[in-house]
Amino acid sequence: MAVAPTAKGWVPFGEHRTWYRVTGQPGGAAPAVVVVHGGPGSTHDYLLSLTELAGHGFPVVHYDQLGSGGSSRLPDADPGFWNPELFGDELDNLVHRLGIEDNYVLYGQSWGGLVVARHAAERPDGLRGLVIANSPASYELWRSEMDRLRALLPPGVDEGLRAHEAAGTTDTQEYFDLMRVFYDRHVCRVLPWPADYLASFMEMADNNTVYSVMNGPSEFTVTGTLADYSVIDRLDDIEVPTLLISGAHDEATPATVQPYYDRIHDVRWEILPESSHVPHLEEPDRFREILLGFLQEVHSPAEREVASHG
Repeated sequence: MAVAPTAKGWVPFGEHRTWYRVTGQPGGAAPAVVVVHGGPGSTHDYLLSLTELAGHGFPVVHYDQLGSGGSSRLPDADPGFWNPELFGDELDNLVHRLGIEDNYVLYGQSWGGLVVARHAAERPDGLRGLVIANSPASYELWRSEMDRLRALLPPGVDEGLRAHEAAGTTDTQEYFDLMRVFYDRHVCRVLPWPADYLASFMEMADNNTVYSVMNGPSEFTVTGTLADYSVIDRLDDIEVPTLLISGAHDEATPATVQPYYDRIHDVRWEILPESSHVPHLEEPDRFREILLGFLQEVHSPAEREVASHG
């Protein structure tokens, strides 16, 4: 259950504005945790359970990326407007506008993982740690793995999906029903879908401008501007302690996550056995234990040093 916010509102971002929500009190000794949602074009809602970190002393900042949720929606923007650099700039702007740039941790989920990796590669002075959850390092790898996972779906499902994709009928109920077979295996294995996850899903279904331009019609059909996007060439520049999280049934398969593990210098990787793409909802107790342990070590480097040599 989400903890009530201590502040919320908007920060200006160029001619537009970014909606944010703060839980806890930034400015103390513990770093603020900035939560960067997926999509692109989703909303913060499905990650609201992370507000409970505030009860352990870590303030939490959620926000809706431009084009989604409570932030400026620009349905008539030129498709070229929606690009990875835009969302990197938005994150930089938010951190500085909220005055937390001297002491913060980034948590990027799915698409958000690529956003935070690019940010961390710039080596900002106040960044204390990085969490990359359920995120591919490259959409070329992602597309290859999607083809593999689709081929393992029950007989007739992938064929039906591809028929709709070829015909341009991905907005039909039949396509949605076929799509759910994949989603229930590799995106969220909790049935019925948790309310927070459903809220983001329905928001994106109602307002899919960013998702359709950058991604495409579904998680496993990346035909938009992200089709060949990668952060692999930036990973050697990340120097802060980094936690990778993924699920054993995740659409972000080990092959898509492996470059993070291979190229980030100070990194660990936790794979939750009963989870797919949203382990914070699928295995919340184990997820909480892993994340809190990491944050406490980042906050207390001496403890981290002892743990690494234990």
